[in-house]
Amino acid sequence: MGAVVRARSLILPAMTLLAGCAVGPDYHAPSIILTQDYLAAPSIDTRAASASWWQAFHDPLLATLIERARVGNTDLQQARARVLRSRAVAKAAGAALLPVIDGTSGIDRIGQSLDTAIGHITTELGLPRDYTEYSVGGAASWEIDFFGGLRRGREAARADAAAARADVAAMTIAIDAETADAYLALRTLQSRLEVTREQERNEALLIDMVRQRVGQGVSADRDLNRANGALEGVRASMAPLRASIEAQLNRLDVLLGDQPGHNRSLLTEVTPIPDAPVPAGSAAPTDLLRRRPDVIAAERRLAASNARIGQALADYYPRISLSGLIGVASLTTGDLFTRDALQASGRAGLRWRLFDFGRIDAEVAAARGRQAEALAAWRGSVLSAAEDVETALARLAEAHRERSSLEIEVASLTQARDQARQAYEGGVTGLINVTDADRELLAASDRLTQVRGDETRQAVFAYRALGGGWQANPAVAIVYARDR
Repeated sequence: MGAVVRARSLILPAMTLLAGCAVGPDYHAPSIILTQDYLAAPSIDTRAASASWWQAFHDPLLATLIERARVGNTDLQQARARVLRSRAVAKAAGAALLPVIDGTSGIDRIGQSLDTAIGHITTELGLPRDYTEYSVGGAASWEIDFFGGLRRGREAARADAAAARADVAAMTIAIDAETADAYLALRTLQSRLEVTREQERNEALLIDMVRQRVGQGVSADRDLNRANGALEGVRASMAPLRASIEAQLNRLDVLLGDQPGHNRSLLTEVTPIPDAPVPAGSAAPTDLLRRRPDVIAAERRLAASNARIGQALADYYPRISLSGLIGVASLTTGDLFTRDALQASGRAGLRWRLFDFGRIDAEVAAARGRQAEALAAWRGSVLSAAEDVETALARLAEAHRERSSLEIEVASLTQARDQARQAYEGGVTGLINVTDADRELLAASDRLTQVRGDETRQAVFAYRALGGGWQANPAVAIVYARDR
């Protein structure tokens, strides 16, 4: 134990002395010029967004599905596994800075040939031809990181680990949003099917009325045929809706990590489309730099690529290593731990790539190229994030306006359809006016239902674009500062 303490007392000051010497550029966080506010800033509730943004839809089943997806989704499980892998890589990169100490022991049985030079000497000296040698000892080796290549490698590995953690947050937000989108798309399709079924019932009532008028000789058979054709047209429009409903049910099952068909009993009951909430979050685009985990992941990968420039540059300089062996060896176990059995050796080594025909130059150029690529990727992630917010908010605002107009249109067409039927019953107008009114009302009602669904889905996209309620906490900031 005392030897270990003494070794640490020598190693730690040496590492501290060398810590200030690392080749390559030191990392500085990148910057980008953004406007102070979004174009659609008035559409954002600037109060602090809740991490559980889906609670704003006031749908308990939606909340349950998202929580289940967070546990069972296979993409999220893969992302979490990548975090474990990146942590192990970072730990290994840190361990590379420390000495390696191995314990050794062995029993060697040796039979010496008498026809070799050593064999002749052994015979002349009267030494035994066959013998057993026992040994116990320890070996240590240490590459001294004079120029910081190993430290840059550790810096890169830690940045990659931080990027992997941010990737998990980004994937979580994506799965939350995908689950909500699939659920809302399902409710929209189910509501559209209900609208079509209501139209089917209205068409069936119309056929009964036409059949009575044909029986009374008031209407011709062509009116009955036209009414039957309109009914079958409505029934035919249900088929693609039912197929789309099945597709969304299967999509939800897979998002939850279940086999398709597993959650039918939960979702087959039709419920209204939830109202679209006002997205909550910051109205400042610069806040995306710390609220969007995909942007944070891109920034950490930029830091890793910057560190790898120094890692590549370190190969221009010599590598110095120390190694040593201390132990005991004896031909008998009784003398193994005596003073005469003690043996030791030490070695200092230097390796320097003096002539490699441009390999280091190529590696450094490649590292600089990856750093430039990572910088462009980070800038692209920031701009894409701002685009996501602007687009989602614009679509949400337009969906509000479209819904308001469609509600007025549906109310007017409903009144027009009722008036047409009354006129047909009174013999004032022909059946074609009634069927036209029914067709227009069905189209407008179906469109209104679609827009209501689109409105709620755009609210989801807006929450996702604004960071999904995720906040970079102080612990994460400390990790990032340390990794730099």
